[in-house]
Amino acid sequence: MRIANVHGRAALVVDGRLVDIERASAGRLPADPQELYERWDDLRAWAEAGVEPTGPMLDDVRLGPPVPRPRQVFAIGLNYRAHIAEGGAETPSAPMVFTKFASAVAGPYDEVRLPAETVDYESEMVVVVGRRAARVAAADAWGFVAGLTAGQDLSERALQIAPPLPPQFSLAKSFPGFAPIGPVLVTPDEFPDPDDIEIGCTLNGQQMQKARTSELIFGVPAIIEFLSSVLPLLPGDLIFTGSPAGIGWVREPRVLLRPGDSLVTTLDLAGSMRHTFAWRD
Repeated sequence: MRIANVHGRAALVVDGRLVDIERASAGRLPADPQELYERWDDLRAWAEAGVEPTGPMLDDVRLGPPVPRPRQVFAIGLNYRAHIAEGGAETPSAPMVFTKFASAVAGPYDEVRLPAETVDYESEMVVVVGRRAARVAAADAWGFVAGLTAGQDLSERALQIAPPLPPQFSLAKSFPGFAPIGPVLVTPDEFPDPDDIEIGCTLNGQQMQKARTSELIFGVPAIIEFLSSVLPLLPGDLIFTGSPAGIGWVREPRVLLRPGDSLVTTLDLAGSMRHTFAWRD
């Protein structure tokens, strides 16, 4: 099952066409994409009964973020060994967690305003929570996942490492537009192996990052087990699972985002986001 946000309305993607969920369900399910995650089991049951695609083609509409207003946005740092090596960091013994503020969430095709000359890209697979999860064992974790989508953990590096310590991870990664997600949410059962999915990005046509989520140090089950041991995960919450190697900050010379750049971020089956950039007013 694939879910999209079409002009603020939740849509099911069937054979490449869109089905307005609220209208097709005769009002039994909400139109608001965010509210849909509170009714995830109802949605699954309705969709599995069979839905006739009657709307426009997916490629013919402009999509918003499949989760427009999450209550919690978590992110995992240092979760690919090659990324750890390129930055000269130490491998964490447990998931390294920070947050991105919900106001940073943006759509898959938005223009992002750059606040400085030191903004970096980080392509990531994003987990969307489908059921309230508290003290969930790793073996059961996939049952609490609504789906997966592509994301960018855009980062203003100068603010991130500015003194005094500790680093300002959450603030530096939460400017408006710094958490774009999309284009669609894909349920785990759609993937041949949800623990092994290709993720990556290109900048102005050049491949910058490319990895498989099987390379994660802490995979989705381990992340959910760890987070839910501390606090409940709520329907519609986002978890950015970590950036592969290839970020611009550690390249020689550095490769940082500039107005006019085109950043394409792709997660297998979820599709490709395309972002352009301009200076912030």
